Amino acid sequence: MKYDVKDMKLADKGRLRIEWANEYMKVLSLVRKHFKKEKPLKGLKIAACLHVTTETANLAYTLKEGGAEVFLCASNPLSTQDDVAASLVRDFKIPTFAIKGEGNKTYYGHINAVLDVKPNITMDDGADLVSTVQKTRTGLVKNIIGGTEETTTGVIRLKSLEKQNLLLYPIIAVNEALTKHLFDNRYGTGQSTLDGILRATNVLLAGSDFVVCGYGWCGRGLAMRARGMGANVTIVEVDPLKALEAVMDGYSVMPIADACKKADVIVTLTGDINVIRKEHFEKMKDGAIVANSGHFNVEIDIPALEKIAVKKRIVRDYVEEYTLKSGRRVNLLGEGRLINLASAEGHPASVMDMSFANQALGCEYIAKNHKKLERKVYEVPEFIDKNIAKLKLESLGVKIDTLTKEQREYLESWEMGT
Repeated sequence: MKYDVKDMKLADKGRLRIEWANEYMKVLSLVRKHFKKEKPLKGLKIAACLHVTTETANLAYTLKEGGAEVFLCASNPLSTQDDVAASLVRDFKIPTFAIKGEGNKTYYGHINAVLDVKPNITMDDGADLVSTVQKTRTGLVKNIIGGTEETTTGVIRLKSLEKQNLLLYPIIAVNEALTKHLFDNRYGTGQSTLDGILRATNVLLAGSDFVVCGYGWCGRGLAMRARGMGANVTIVEVDPLKALEAVMDGYSVMPIADACKKADVIVTLTGDINVIRKEHFEKMKDGAIVANSGHFNVEIDIPALEKIAVKKRIVRDYVEEYTLKSGRRVNLLGEGRLINLASAEGHPASVMDMSFANQALGCEYIAKNHKKLERKVYEVPEFIDKNIAKLKLESLGVKIDTLTKEQREYLESWEMGT
């Protein structure tokens, strides 16, 4: 079995951590039980480009129990948990190509390694697998029946391909599932981003000026959690509707040119490029902390920061201090990559439970329905979304009401009024 991980001696630790995460992934465990019995993915090869974490390990194992051959690589150079990668190879016999801190050449070498198996399904977190197929590996398309995509950033890229009529095969946009973005993006990102910032810096958030760039579901979650820690939260937005919502939610809203002057901590979660630029670095107060929790590090113009800095040093793990000509210092966290995975462990298992249940069931849907799917980006079918929510509630011991016959008939009619 081919693989490329940092150190196989880390496998014992990784196995224990994978088992711990599994205890909090009750919905995925139920999906695994179903998969093991029905084998809906039998005979299929799945190439997965995901953050190699304990939660991902449980997803990969679930797919394998469903009959698939699974090949895994990292979706970000800093998001791999090396002990998990080692355990996946040794204990689950899943070919894994991922090393934390890998360079760009190795990163794309790993992507091509999982594509070399000629997969039938691609599973993405950021659309790097799909984009590689689209750019340089189009010959693989004849084997591919569909794919899934987990992130906002990836869905944006894929919808751009669809709009230009360039998308080569159908994709299930897992990120669009309500049981994904309402929970994973909001509660998962909110908690894990703060976790990453605090592990890297150990700063006190209470009383600090905390700036959130982007008020999508990820930004909402981070703003909510930062305010809960006592920070004074400011939102930066370009969408008037989202900006208005932030105002109504009780946050200060202002342009980034003004917000960066006051920020003790400033975090990007937009999915766009160069949100924090040269002119913003030059206005920041001494010691400002800059971090990103969007999928790619392009949200922060790091080349511009490198250019205007007269000195650079690593002051803590995952903290690079840039000194500008003015003498003011800017602290960049985790090389501008997703700070929740660069310096922490990513989202808690209990919220990834729903996201990865969507991934697994999305693969099953593709396997059963690929012949009638077009080269489009599809949302997760509503029945899958609602079933995952139902199973999650049951796992939490929460019961809800059901409609009476009279209530159902009322909602389905138009005759009854006042």
